[in-house]
Amino acid sequence: MSDTRKSLLTKAIGQKSTTLEAEMSFFDHLDVLRKHLIRAVIAIGVFTGIAFYFNEEILDKIIFGPKKPDFWTYRMMCKLVEHFPSLGKDMCITKINGEIINTEMAGQFNLQLNVCVMCGIILGFPYLLWEIWRFVKPALHEKERKSASGFVFFASVLFIIGIIFGYFIICALSINFLTGYTVSSEIKNTFTIDSYVSSIATLTLGTGIIFELPIIIFILSKLGLMTPKLMRSSRRYAAVIILIIAAIVTPTPDILTMLTVAAPLFLLYEASIFVSAYIEKKKKKAEADFYAN
Repeated sequence: MSDTRKSLLTKAIGQKSTTLEAEMSFFDHLDVLRKHLIRAVIAIGVFTGIAFYFNEEILDKIIFGPKKPDFWTYRMMCKLVEHFPSLGKDMCITKINGEIINTEMAGQFNLQLNVCVMCGIILGFPYLLWEIWRFVKPALHEKERKSASGFVFFASVLFIIGIIFGYFIICALSINFLTGYTVSSEIKNTFTIDSYVSSIATLTLGTGIIFELPIIIFILSKLGLMTPKLMRSSRRYAAVIILIIAAIVTPTPDILTMLTVAAPLFLLYEASIFVSAYIEKKKKKAEADFYAN
């Protein structure tokens, strides 16, 4: 009986030791993740500080750029009308209606703070991805590391392209549409600073995140949660959603303008299908090699 008790006691101590090691390992991982996130936050803070130094240029040329008729997007649209008059004069934007006002005591200070933080997040996003990759990398196998080695580069490039497209196309066309939209001549469009900046931030950052779709599909396909068959079968629904988004943000009912906005989103969806198909093909090949051996 005593030997049995000793055996059970030894087994219990062993199990407790294993549990403690697992708990320590879990908290160690949390500590490592905390350090990576702290470094990323510091990097974002540094970029935010740089944005504070150039805040006048950022506010005048970037934030309030889409509010000015000489904005790059509007000038290019007018040049298109010059070369292709059939597009219609409405496509040439020469005036942006609406006024921006401040209704709060700390409104302009909050504007400066929010804009600088937004710039810090955008500029620090690639470094944040790199820190996340450094945290995840040790847990991956050699083959997984090789297949995901370009994660930071491709995710950063897609995010930057999304930011550029969102700012110069989606944001510019949306601001022109929303500032000029009226339901009655008795109502004048005046917008608060918070409303204006939040619209720019939402449209720009939102488009940057949307352009990460191929990366998200890559991860979901790796986990077996997404397949090219599912994406192909959902293509018609995706097309309808993309066209609705494009129709909302375009300033005119012209089909060419709407397709200009929708085209990159279609390409993104098709690229995501290609990524998912590539992952599925690699999985099937790995399974065939495994069973062959």
